[in-house]
Amino acid sequence: MSWVDLVEALAAGHKGAEAQIDDTFLHRGEDVLLSRSAWIDGKGVAVKSVTVLPGNAAKGRPSVQGALVLFNDETGAVEAVIDSALVTRWKTAGDSVLGARLLARPDSRRLLIVGAGEVARSLVEAYTAVFPGLRQVRIWNRNPDRAAELVRAMSGRYPVVQAGPDLATEVHDADIVSTATMSMEPVVFGDWLSRGTHLDLIGAFTADMREADDRALQRGRLFVDSRATTIHHIGELMKPLAAGAITEADVLGDFNDLCKGMRGRLSPDDITVFKNGGGAHLDLLTARVILAAARGA
Repeated sequence: MSWVDLVEALAAGHKGAEAQIDDTFLHRGEDVLLSRSAWIDGKGVAVKSVTVLPGNAAKGRPSVQGALVLFNDETGAVEAVIDSALVTRWKTAGDSVLGARLLARPDSRRLLIVGAGEVARSLVEAYTAVFPGLRQVRIWNRNPDRAAELVRAMSGRYPVVQAGPDLATEVHDADIVSTATMSMEPVVFGDWLSRGTHLDLIGAFTADMREADDRALQRGRLFVDSRATTIHHIGELMKPLAAGAITEADVLGDFNDLCKGMRGRLSPDDITVFKNGGGAHLDLLTARVILAAARGA
């Protein structure tokens, strides 16, 4: 697997037929079964189903478990069953790095990752592969010990990785800010952003969650990976839309637009904002790359 190859495949996948996408949820108290489906003509069909059982953590078991089933486009036959965690790991970081390749300044030198979990680890790998000019990767986390632990784990292979002690200062100094938290309230504020910054918002995935304040969205040229999976589904956009801080017209485009030639960044001084919604069509395109790698193609 190559991050560069994955990003190229995701971009190519948005130049062809648009995806049909659907999500379904089943609930048992706090437990959830989430199934995300996508069909792209010429690429096939994918259904990724995961159980989310918060009580598993106390039993030492994973809270999220599942698999993706990949179907052949022509015959409808099952081609592969792939662990959902593997698909999500590559899809999530690949989604954001494609957004940055389309919207961030090509000469970006300083990346800030807000969060220190597994997503942050894959973001280090993906961003340094696709932006080889990065000279510094800073990690900030509410718990400084977790940030320091991630730095220790990655600094041998990625010596540019360092811990960042003060979030406001780190955001102000960064060329790219990538947020991967579980926050319900903003952690990045628009007044901290310098001209030319690209803000990559990953963590919020429910109607209650957000990572950036209204000012950040108002200052930036705003884009999403898919209008269908973000605007009316994720608090990052739903809350400022409901408050009147932004309108749907402020969402200037998505990957279908950008990958087909829409200009995202108009000048080096533009602030750009990208919301990673991680729809099932991206799972499908990622699964195709994983299957090709497994077959040695």
